[in-house]
Amino acid sequence: MQDFSALDGAILVDKPSGPTSHDVVDAIRRKFGIKKVGHCGTLDPNATGLLIIVLGRGTKLSERLMGDDKVYEGTIKFGETTDSYDSDGELTNSSLVMPMTLDELNNEAATFIGDLMQVPPMVSAIKKNGVPLYKLARKGIEVEREPRLIHIYNFRFTDYTEPLGKFRVACTKGTYIRSLAHDLGNKLGCGAHLTTLRRSASGKFDVADALTLDAVLKLSAVELEKRVMPFLKLAAV
Repeated sequence: MQDFSALDGAILVDKPSGPTSHDVVDAIRRKFGIKKVGHCGTLDPNATGLLIIVLGRGTKLSERLMGDDKVYEGTIKFGETTDSYDSDGELTNSSLVMPMTLDELNNEAATFIGDLMQVPPMVSAIKKNGVPLYKLARKGIEVEREPRLIHIYNFRFTDYTEPLGKFRVACTKGTYIRSLAHDLGNKLGCGAHLTTLRRSASGKFDVADALTLDAVLKLSAVELEKRVMPFLKLAAV
């Protein structure tokens, strides 16, 4: 049987707002001197929450772990659309928000539950002829994007105080919550964009079991080893 070191596996990180997912990987690689470090599912810079960091031979399981279903919580602002579909982008349109109750909003959200062909936003890492879409977007170029099949298991708002709605969504990998917010805004006729996003779960892993990035970077090498979920345990998940 292949021998595994104590650092062959994964740790759960609660990503703060600001750094990219790759920034988190780089910080852990530099701090602990681990050659192979990766992550399982990109979070936008302003998004927070669960980031599964794979270490050493654990990187061989990244594609498998990345394929797990996800759970997100966040806030959508109605009445405004942006070019990135979130608050990082430039405002493209403002509209009057028609009065609606929380129940009425949830009735509309429920129409998105099930299989969907979702068009990814221009500001995304998806590549067109080898070039990431976000690089084209920066140049003011918009290209046609192929719709992708996703599945929404649940999409429900827990609070609505115009123009902000707090929601929770469970979905398959590859789902753009920014696009979901944008599409819901279009359906309501007032437009919308994502203002906050937090990933609370990925497969069987929960952000409640994660350490903040600051806490991880304060660990000693021995303490890190104690936090690592071993390769064989991960492979059995």
